[in-house]
Formats: sequence, C-alpha cells, structure tokens
Amino acid sequence: MLVSAENLRGLSERTLLARAVSPENARVQADLLIEAELRGLPSHGLQRLPRIAERLVAGVADPIASGASRKSGPGFLIVDGQRGLGPVVMMQTLEELAELAPAQGIAVAAIRNANHIGMLAYYAEAAANRNLIGIVLTTSEALVHPFGGTEAMLGTNPIAIGIPTGSKPYILDLATSRVSMGKIHHYALTGTAIPEDWAVDAHGRRTTDPESAKGGAIAPFGDAKGYGLGLAVELLVAGLAGSAFAPEVGGTLDSTAIANKGDILILIDPAAGEGNAVALAAYLDRLRASRPADQANPVAVPGDGMRARRAKALAHGIDLPDPLYYEIRALAEG
Repeated sequence: MLVSAENLRGLSERTLLARAVSPENARVQADLLIEAELRGLPSHGLQRLPRIAERLVAGVADPIASGASRKSGPGFLIVDGQRGLGPVVMMQTLEELAELAPAQGIAVAAIRNANHIGMLAYYAEAAANRNLIGIVLTTSEALVHPFGGTEAMLGTNPIAIGIPTGSKPYILDLATSRVSMGKIHHYALTGTAIPEDWAVDAHGRRTTDPESAKGGAIAPFGDAKGYGLGLAVELLVAGLAGSAFAPEVGGTLDSTAIANKGDILILIDPAAGEGNAVALAAYLDRLRASRPADQANPVAVPGDGMRARRAKALAHGIDLPDPLYYEIRALAEG
C-alpha cells in the first residue's frame, strides 16, 4: 500500500518513544529508516524497525546513548558506541569529525559497540551537505562467501562516498556483495524469488529461494573483484576499530546479540585540495549529456536515481507491504 512518509515517520517515532528512546534519538533513527524507504532501499528501511524494537526491549540496544569518543591523534577519534542506536552514534560522530576536518584537512573515526547503522548513503550525503567529502565503511555478520568458496566468511561490507558538487552531490553507496542480506530478507517478506546468481543455500548450491539464501551465503559482486574489495574493508574496519571479524560478528540481523561489528567514518575538507565543486558539477553534467546506449534512458551518475525515487515517493507515498505496515502500526499503538 502507498503510505505518506510523514505517516510512517510518526509511527516509527512513536514505536521508538514507547521503548524509552529519547525524542532526539527517535527522530534520528526514524529519519534514517524513512530516507531508506524514500530512496528505494527497503532492505534498510522500515522492515528493520520491528527488530530494532526487539533489541531495545532485550537491552542490547541503548535508547539514550549516543557514543563516547576520545582522540588517539590530532584527527583520529576512537568511538565507543555504548550500544547506542547506529544512526544516533554515527551522526554524533559525524558532527564531532566535522569540527576537526577543516583544521586537519582530514579526520577519521573508528567506531565499535554501536548498533546497525543502516543505509550508508545517509551519512555520505550528510557530509556532502556540510561541504565535506564523506567516506563510510562498515562490516557485518559473515554473509558472503569468498570467490571460489561456498561458505559465508565475510560481511557484506558496504562502502559509501559522498562528494560535494553543488546542489546535487555525488553519492555512491554499494555493498561488496552481490546484494545486501536485507534485500534478500525483503524478497522473502514479499514472497519473491531471487535471481539464481545472488546466493547459495546452506549446502553451497545456488538457489532462487530467499528463505534458503538466508541460511546460506551471498556471492561477492564482480567475483574476485568484489571479494578483494570486501576483504579490504573487513581488514580496514577491524584493524582500526578493533571490532570482530565477520564469523564472530552478531547483532545486526538478530534481536539478542550485542552488535560487535565496526564502522569507519572519514571526512575530508575539499578546501585542503586544489579542486572546486563547480568543475566537478560541470564534469558530472558532461557525463549525463554523453551518448546513451538507449536513447530512452539518459546516462545518470550515482545519486541521480536516489533523488528521483525520493521525489516520487514524497509526492505519491511509500509503497510498503501490507503486513509490514500493520506490524509497524501495531508496534506504535502497543
């Protein structure tokens, strides 16, 4: 069904407030979920809210915490998330780094003990909107098999990059797996078969059944390339944040484990370099105007589709599966 963003925002905030989340923390967490829905990423949207509510009740997510940081160098923060809600800890960290980056040219935060941070584009765009380049890395449970393997050994390990280019920043957000596990959960929620090259089942056999895929492993994107990039993220995050490696990670897809994955946030001040946003914007426009393979589908750059989907959803509503809408409404009213 189509539901307005503001209706869903109200239900989300009430669900969180009813579980002792502070009003400001509820606003931030709800905003992340609604933005994911608006941008066409339901795998990181409201289907996560019931699990977040369960984690709050179980005590593995703290409704008040926003993280505690300490400097380990002039432009490096070590952040203990204090089991806080992921978006709350990340936005608090971003604000702190934004104060450091202009003086240093670059500032880095290594975060652990925070809950699932959701859609990485949210933070990359928040950085770009502050006229800073943002790079975000995170890890997860072992969900991805290595190239040439069939056993889940790596996280989906997504990367997001936001670059200010004027009114339309460049926003790239991608998992190093073929898809996110959240997307497979969304296919299971809607009863839709997945493509056969997305995942293997628990026996290492390719499957189109999302339920079987949930107990198996996702393929890395681009085979060896995605595997190598995903492993680099795994090593970077664990190496800087001191977080667990994927086979020992829990807390992003369950309701009872403490989240022990890691996150890295890097902010760079473009003023420290010699480029300018006007030149970047002009180059992106040249790309958009370049000859398309299909005249009906002009060339786009990362971030364009997200903005188009957001505008459409704001105008016409978010298309939410009926069972999920009723579940969220019950959580808000319960």
